[in-house]
Amino acid sequence: MINVGIVGGTGYTGVELLRLLAQHPQVNVKAITSRSETGVKVCDMYPNLRGHYDTLAFSEPDAKALGAMDAVFFATPHGVAHALAGELLANGTRVIDLSADFRLRDADEWSRWYDQPHGAPELLEEAVYGLPEMHREKIKTARLIAVPGCYPTAVQLGYLPLLEAGLIDPNQLIADCKSGVTGAGRGAKVASLLAEASESMKAYGAGGHRHLPEIRQGLGDMQPNPVGLTFVPHLTPMIRGIHATLYSTLTAEPEDLQALFEQRYANEPFVDVMPAGSHPETRSVKGNNTCRIAVHRPGNGNTVVVLSVIDNLVKGASGQAIQNLNLMFGFDEHMGLNAPALMP
Repeated sequence: MINVGIVGGTGYTGVELLRLLAQHPQVNVKAITSRSETGVKVCDMYPNLRGHYDTLAFSEPDAKALGAMDAVFFATPHGVAHALAGELLANGTRVIDLSADFRLRDADEWSRWYDQPHGAPELLEEAVYGLPEMHREKIKTARLIAVPGCYPTAVQLGYLPLLEAGLIDPNQLIADCKSGVTGAGRGAKVASLLAEASESMKAYGAGGHRHLPEIRQGLGDMQPNPVGLTFVPHLTPMIRGIHATLYSTLTAEPEDLQALFEQRYANEPFVDVMPAGSHPETRSVKGNNTCRIAVHRPGNGNTVVVLSVIDNLVKGASGQAIQNLNLMFGFDEHMGLNAPALMP
Protein backbone atom coordinates (compact mmCIF):
# COMPACT_ATOMS: atom_id res chain seq x y z
CA MET A 1 0.00 0.00 0.00
CA ILE A 2 1.34 3.44 -0.95
CA ASN A 3 0.26 6.92 0.14
CA VAL A 4 -0.35 9.54 -2.54
CA GLY A 5 -1.27 13.19 -2.70
CA ILE A 6 -3.03 15.20 -5.39
CA VAL A 7 -2.14 18.83 -6.00
CA GLY A 8 -5.01 20.73 -7.60
CA GLY A 9 -7.91 18.41 -6.97
CA THR A 10 -10.91 20.53 -7.94
CA GLY A 11 -10.72 20.22 -11.73
CA TYR A 12 -11.97 17.43 -13.95
CA THR A 13 -8.67 15.54 -13.99
CA GLY A 14 -8.44 15.81 -10.20
CA VAL A 15 -11.87 14.34 -9.56
CA GLU A 16 -11.23 11.67 -12.19
CA LEU A 17 -8.07 10.69 -10.32
CA LEU A 18 -10.13 10.38 -7.14
CA ARG A 19 -12.81 8.31 -8.87
CA LEU A 20 -10.31 5.86 -10.34
CA LEU A 21 -8.09 5.66 -7.25
CA ALA A 22 -11.13 4.80 -5.11
CA GLN A 23 -11.02 1.41 -6.89
CA HIS A 24 -7.24 0.95 -6.49
CA PRO A 25 -6.42 -1.67 -3.83
CA GLN A 26 -2.83 -0.47 -3.33
CA VAL A 27 -3.32 3.30 -3.08
CA ASN A 28 -4.37 5.46 -0.14
CA VAL A 29 -5.12 9.11 -1.03
CA LYS A 30 -3.79 10.97 2.01
CA ALA A 31 -3.88 14.59 0.79
CA ILE A 32 -5.59 16.71 -1.82
CA THR A 33 -4.91 20.40 -2.19
CA SER A 34 -6.84 23.47 -3.30
CA ARG A 35 -6.10 26.99 -2.15
CA SER A 36 -9.63 28.15 -2.96
CA GLU A 37 -11.46 25.22 -1.32
CA THR A 38 -9.32 24.63 1.78
CA GLY A 39 -11.35 22.89 4.48
CA VAL A 40 -14.11 21.68 2.16
CA LYS A 41 -14.67 17.93 2.23
CA VAL A 42 -14.14 16.15 -1.06
CA CYS A 43 -17.47 14.34 -0.75
CA ASP A 44 -19.28 17.67 -0.25
CA MET A 45 -17.87 19.09 -3.48
CA TYR A 46 -18.26 15.81 -5.37
CA PRO A 47 -21.27 13.84 -4.07
CA ASN A 48 -20.43 10.95 -6.41
CA LEU A 49 -17.49 10.24 -4.07
CA ARG A 50 -19.61 9.93 -0.91
CA GLY A 51 -18.74 6.69 0.82
CA HIS A 52 -15.22 6.70 -0.63
CA TYR A 53 -13.59 9.88 0.72
CA ASP A 54 -15.86 10.93 3.58
CA THR A 55 -13.05 12.28 5.80
CA LEU A 56 -10.70 13.68 3.13
CA ALA A 57 -10.76 17.49 2.85
CA PHE A 58 -8.98 19.96 0.61
CA SER A 59 -5.93 21.61 2.16
CA GLU A 60 -3.32 24.24 1.33
CA PRO A 61 -0.34 22.86 -0.63
CA ASP A 62 2.37 22.03 1.90
CA ALA A 63 5.71 20.80 0.60
CA LYS A 64 6.59 19.01 3.84
CA ALA A 65 3.32 17.06 3.98
CA LEU A 66 3.41 16.25 0.27
CA GLY A 67 7.06 15.24 0.55
CA ALA A 68 6.05 12.50 2.98
CA MET A 69 3.99 10.79 0.26
CA ASP A 70 5.23 7.97 -1.93
CA ALA A 71 3.90 9.78 -5.00
CA VAL A 72 2.20 13.07 -5.80
CA PHE A 73 -0.01 13.81 -8.80
CA PHE A 74 -0.14 17.35 -10.16
CA ALA A 75 -3.54 18.05 -11.73
CA THR A 76 -2.81 21.74 -12.09
CA PRO A 77 -2.55 24.47 -14.73
CA HIS A 78 0.80 24.83 -16.45
CA GLY A 79 3.56 26.42 -14.40
CA VAL A 80 2.43 25.14 -10.99
CA ALA A 81 4.44 21.92 -10.87
CA HIS A 82 7.65 23.85 -11.61
CA ALA A 83 7.63 25.36 -8.14
CA LEU A 84 7.14 22.18 -6.11
CA ALA A 85 8.44 19.25 -8.15
CA GLY A 86 12.12 19.71 -7.32
CA GLU A 87 11.52 19.88 -3.58
CA LEU A 88 9.34 16.77 -3.63
CA LEU A 89 11.87 14.84 -5.66
CA ALA A 90 14.59 15.82 -3.19
CA ASN A 91 12.47 14.26 -0.43
CA GLY A 92 12.23 10.99 -2.34
CA THR A 93 8.65 11.51 -3.52
CA ARG A 94 7.90 10.45 -7.07
CA VAL A 95 6.04 13.03 -9.16
CA ILE A 96 3.41 12.38 -11.83
CA ASP A 97 2.54 15.63 -13.59
CA LEU A 98 -0.64 15.81 -15.65
CA SER A 99 0.08 19.36 -16.82
CA ALA A 100 2.34 20.32 -19.71
CA ASP A 101 5.21 21.46 -17.48
CA PHE A 102 7.67 18.67 -18.31
CA ARG A 103 6.41 17.29 -21.63
CA LEU A 104 8.68 19.33 -23.92
CA ARG A 105 12.41 18.65 -23.63
CA ASP A 106 13.32 22.13 -24.89
CA ALA A 107 12.76 24.79 -22.20
CA ASP A 108 12.90 27.63 -24.72
CA GLU A 109 10.24 26.02 -26.90
CA TRP A 110 8.06 25.48 -23.83
CA SER A 111 8.41 29.18 -23.00
CA ARG A 112 7.36 30.20 -26.51
CA TRP A 113 4.17 28.15 -26.37
CA TYR A 114 3.23 28.90 -22.76
CA ASP A 115 4.24 32.58 -22.64
CA GLN A 116 6.39 32.38 -19.53
CA PRO A 117 9.89 31.22 -18.61
CA HIS A 118 10.23 27.55 -17.74
CA GLY A 119 10.42 27.33 -13.96
CA ALA A 120 12.47 24.12 -13.61
CA PRO A 121 14.62 23.52 -16.70
CA GLU A 122 17.08 21.52 -14.61
CA LEU A 123 14.46 18.76 -14.27
CA LEU A 124 13.67 18.36 -17.98
CA GLU A 125 16.45 15.87 -18.66
CA GLU A 126 15.15 13.60 -15.90
CA ALA A 127 11.47 13.76 -16.87
CA VAL A 128 10.14 10.66 -18.63
CA TYR A 129 7.32 11.08 -21.14
CA GLY A 130 4.59 8.85 -19.79
CA LEU A 131 3.30 7.09 -22.90
CA PRO A 132 3.62 3.44 -21.76
CA GLU A 133 3.31 2.06 -25.27
CA MET A 134 6.62 3.74 -26.09
CA HIS A 135 8.47 4.21 -22.82
CA ARG A 136 7.33 1.43 -20.48
CA GLU A 137 10.79 0.43 -19.23
CA LYS A 138 11.88 4.03 -18.55
CA ILE A 139 8.62 4.70 -16.70
CA LYS A 140 9.27 1.82 -14.30
CA THR A 141 12.37 3.50 -12.84
CA ALA A 142 11.35 7.16 -13.31
CA ARG A 143 11.08 9.70 -10.50
CA LEU A 144 9.34 12.34 -12.62
CA ILE A 145 6.64 11.52 -15.18
CA ALA A 146 5.22 13.95 -17.74
CA VAL A 147 1.79 12.54 -18.54
CA PRO A 148 0.98 13.07 -22.23
CA GLY A 149 -1.84 15.38 -23.28
CA CYS A 150 -5.14 14.02 -24.58
CA TYR A 151 -4.74 14.95 -28.25
CA PRO A 152 -1.08 13.81 -28.27
CA THR A 153 -2.03 10.41 -26.82
CA ALA A 154 -4.66 9.69 -29.48
CA VAL A 155 -2.49 10.96 -32.33
CA GLN A 156 0.75 9.24 -31.32
CA LEU A 157 -0.87 5.85 -30.72
CA GLY A 158 -2.54 6.08 -34.12
CA TYR A 159 0.65 6.83 -36.02
CA LEU A 160 3.07 4.70 -33.99
CA PRO A 161 2.94 1.38 -35.93
CA LEU A 162 3.19 3.13 -39.31
CA LEU A 163 6.13 5.34 -38.37
CA GLU A 164 8.05 2.58 -36.61
CA ALA A 165 7.70 0.41 -39.71
CA GLY A 166 8.85 3.25 -41.99
CA LEU A 167 5.79 2.89 -44.21
CA ILE A 168 4.62 6.51 -44.41
CA ASP A 169 6.06 9.92 -45.21
CA PRO A 170 6.60 11.63 -41.82
CA ASN A 171 6.61 15.03 -43.50
CA GLN A 172 3.02 14.72 -44.74
CA LEU A 173 0.91 13.95 -41.68
CA ILE A 174 -2.55 15.38 -41.00
CA ALA A 175 -4.32 15.01 -37.67
CA ASP A 176 -7.97 16.10 -37.71
CA CYS A 177 -9.09 15.84 -34.08
CA LYS A 178 -12.29 16.41 -32.08
CA SER A 179 -12.63 16.89 -28.33
CA GLY A 180 -15.43 16.98 -25.82
CA VAL A 181 -15.97 20.15 -23.78
CA THR A 182 -14.23 18.81 -20.65
CA GLY A 183 -10.99 19.21 -22.58
CA ALA A 184 -11.29 22.93 -21.90
CA GLY A 185 -11.20 22.36 -18.13
CA ARG A 186 -13.69 23.06 -15.35
CA GLY A 187 -13.19 26.82 -15.16
CA ALA A 188 -16.10 29.05 -16.13
CA LYS A 189 -15.74 30.08 -19.79
CA VAL A 190 -18.41 31.49 -22.07
CA ALA A 191 -17.37 29.18 -24.93
CA SER A 192 -17.99 26.15 -22.71
CA LEU A 193 -21.54 27.09 -21.71
CA LEU A 194 -24.25 24.68 -22.87
CA ALA A 195 -25.94 27.37 -24.98
CA GLU A 196 -22.64 28.17 -26.67
CA ALA A 197 -21.21 24.69 -27.27
CA SER A 198 -24.35 22.61 -27.85
CA GLU A 199 -25.58 21.90 -31.39
CA SER A 200 -22.44 23.40 -32.89
CA MET A 201 -18.91 22.39 -33.78
CA LYS A 202 -15.88 24.54 -34.43
CA ALA A 203 -12.19 24.29 -35.14
CA TYR A 204 -9.72 26.22 -33.01
CA GLY A 205 -5.96 26.61 -32.85
CA ALA A 206 -5.65 25.89 -36.58
CA GLY A 207 -2.69 28.24 -36.82
CA GLY A 208 -0.86 26.58 -33.95
CA HIS A 209 -2.00 24.72 -30.82
CA ARG A 210 0.05 24.08 -27.68
CA HIS A 211 -0.17 20.34 -28.21
CA LEU A 212 1.48 20.64 -31.64
CA PRO A 213 5.12 20.68 -30.43
CA GLU A 214 4.41 17.80 -28.04
CA ILE A 215 2.96 15.68 -30.83
CA ARG A 216 5.82 16.53 -33.19
CA GLN A 217 8.36 15.63 -30.51
CA GLY A 218 6.71 12.27 -29.90
CA LEU A 219 6.36 11.40 -33.58
CA GLY A 220 9.98 12.40 -34.08
CA ASP A 221 11.02 9.86 -31.46
CA MET A 222 9.37 7.08 -33.47
CA GLN A 223 11.64 7.46 -36.51
CA PRO A 224 14.74 9.42 -37.60
CA ASN A 225 13.29 11.91 -40.10
CA PRO A 226 11.87 15.43 -39.70
CA VAL A 227 8.15 15.53 -38.95
CA GLY A 228 5.72 17.69 -40.89
CA LEU A 229 2.37 17.70 -39.12
CA THR A 230 -0.83 19.63 -39.73
CA PHE A 231 -2.88 19.43 -36.52
CA VAL A 232 -6.37 20.93 -36.35
CA PRO A 233 -8.40 20.43 -33.15
CA HIS A 234 -12.17 20.90 -32.95
CA LEU A 235 -14.62 21.44 -30.10
CA THR A 236 -17.62 19.10 -30.30
CA PRO A 237 -20.85 19.16 -28.27
CA MET A 238 -20.13 16.16 -26.05
CA ILE A 239 -18.82 15.96 -22.50
CA ARG A 240 -15.96 13.47 -22.87
CA GLY A 241 -13.96 12.00 -25.69
CA ILE A 242 -11.27 12.50 -28.31
CA HIS A 243 -11.70 11.34 -31.89
CA ALA A 244 -8.59 11.61 -34.07
CA THR A 245 -8.78 11.02 -37.82
CA LEU A 246 -5.18 10.64 -38.98
CA TYR A 247 -4.06 10.84 -42.61
CA SER A 248 -0.71 9.76 -44.03
CA THR A 249 0.86 8.85 -47.37
CA LEU A 250 2.44 5.46 -47.98
CA THR A 251 6.06 5.40 -49.15
CA ALA A 252 6.25 1.61 -49.41
CA GLU A 253 3.78 -1.12 -50.18
CA PRO A 254 2.62 -2.64 -46.87
CA GLU A 255 1.98 -6.36 -46.61
CA ASP A 256 -1.01 -6.10 -44.26
CA LEU A 257 -1.84 -2.92 -42.37
CA GLN A 258 -4.37 -4.65 -40.14
CA ALA A 259 -1.80 -7.25 -39.10
CA LEU A 260 0.82 -4.53 -38.53
CA PHE A 261 -1.40 -2.79 -35.99
CA GLU A 262 -2.55 -6.00 -34.36
CA GLN A 263 1.00 -7.23 -33.91
CA ARG A 264 2.33 -3.91 -32.60
CA TYR A 265 -0.35 -3.67 -29.94
CA ALA A 266 -0.82 -7.38 -29.20
CA ASN A 267 0.69 -7.03 -25.71
CA GLU A 268 -0.59 -3.56 -24.90
CA PRO A 269 -3.31 -3.79 -22.24
CA PHE A 270 -4.95 -0.47 -23.10
CA VAL A 271 -4.87 -0.36 -26.90
CA ASP A 272 -7.62 -2.20 -28.76
CA VAL A 273 -7.14 -2.65 -32.50
CA MET A 274 -10.64 -3.02 -33.89
CA PRO A 275 -11.55 -5.54 -36.63
CA ALA A 276 -10.88 -4.50 -40.23
CA GLY A 277 -13.45 -2.03 -41.51
CA SER A 278 -14.40 -0.74 -38.05
CA HIS A 279 -15.21 2.83 -37.08
CA PRO A 280 -14.58 3.23 -33.32
CA GLU A 281 -16.88 5.51 -31.34
CA THR A 282 -15.95 7.79 -28.46
CA ARG A 283 -18.79 6.37 -26.38
CA SER A 284 -17.06 2.96 -26.46
CA VAL A 285 -14.24 4.33 -24.28
CA LYS A 286 -16.23 6.63 -21.97
CA GLY A 287 -14.82 6.34 -18.45
CA ASN A 288 -12.28 3.75 -19.62
CA ASN A 289 -8.49 3.79 -20.12
CA THR A 290 -8.56 2.15 -23.56
CA CYS A 291 -7.54 3.63 -26.90
CA ARG A 292 -9.52 1.99 -29.69
CA ILE A 293 -7.97 2.13 -33.16
CA ALA A 294 -9.03 1.19 -36.67
CA VAL A 295 -6.88 1.41 -39.80
CA HIS A 296 -8.22 1.97 -43.34
CA ARG A 297 -6.74 2.24 -46.84
CA PRO A 298 -9.41 3.90 -48.97
CA GLY A 299 -9.63 2.48 -52.48
CA ASN A 300 -6.40 0.58 -51.86
CA GLY A 301 -4.59 3.81 -52.73
CA ASN A 302 -1.54 5.41 -51.16
CA THR A 303 -3.43 7.15 -48.33
CA VAL A 304 -3.79 5.50 -44.93
CA VAL A 305 -6.53 6.67 -42.57
CA VAL A 306 -6.29 5.76 -38.90
CA LEU A 307 -9.20 6.34 -36.51
CA SER A 308 -8.22 6.67 -32.85
CA VAL A 309 -10.58 7.29 -29.92
CA ILE A 310 -9.93 7.82 -26.22
CA ASP A 311 -11.63 9.35 -23.20
CA ASN A 312 -9.77 12.64 -22.75
CA LEU A 313 -10.08 12.44 -18.95
CA VAL A 314 -8.94 8.81 -18.65
CA LYS A 315 -6.42 7.54 -21.23
CA GLY A 316 -5.91 11.20 -22.11
CA ALA A 317 -5.15 12.24 -18.51
CA SER A 318 -5.96 10.62 -15.15
CA GLY A 319 -6.19 6.99 -16.25
CA GLN A 320 -2.86 7.19 -18.05
CA ALA A 321 -1.38 8.84 -14.94
CA ILE A 322 -2.50 5.84 -12.86
CA GLN A 323 -1.18 3.45 -15.51
CA ASN A 324 2.19 5.18 -15.02
CA LEU A 325 1.88 4.92 -11.24
CA ASN A 326 1.26 1.17 -11.53
CA LEU A 327 4.38 0.74 -13.63
CA MET A 328 6.50 2.89 -11.29
CA PHE A 329 5.55 0.89 -8.19
CA GLY A 330 5.47 -2.57 -9.71
CA PHE A 331 1.70 -3.02 -9.52
CA ASP A 332 -0.37 -4.84 -12.10
CA GLU A 333 -0.83 -2.36 -14.94
CA HIS A 334 -4.61 -2.81 -14.87
CA MET A 335 -4.95 -1.98 -11.17
CA GLY A 336 -7.63 0.64 -10.61
CA LEU A 337 -8.37 0.68 -14.35
CA ASN A 338 -10.37 -2.50 -14.86
CA ALA A 339 -13.88 -1.03 -15.15
CA PRO A 340 -15.39 -1.30 -18.63
CA ALA A 341 -16.58 1.79 -20.48
CA LEU A 342 -19.91 3.36 -19.60
CA MET A 343 -22.86 2.70 -21.90
CA PRO A 344 -24.85 4.54 -23.03
